[in-house]
Amino acid sequence: MVKLVLRKQEFEARPGMALVDALKKVDILPEAVIAIRNGEVITEDEILHDGDVIKLVAVISGG
Repeated sequence: MVKLVLRKQEFEARPGMALVDALKKVDILPEAVIAIRNGEVITEDEILHDGDVIKLVAVISGG
C-alpha cells in the first residue's frame, strides 16, 4: 500500500495510481498540497509505488 500523510492524518492508496487520483479519492484537493516522496517534491501525475510514504504539506497563502 501507499501511505499519504497530511499533518497527523494518514490515508492509504493503491500502488499504480497517479498521485492526483489518490488525493481525490481521499478528498484532498491536489492544488491545496505539495507532495514529497523521499525528500523530493513530486508532481500530481507521478505514479505511486508499493511502500511509498508521501508527505503532504498544506499550501497556505495570504496577503
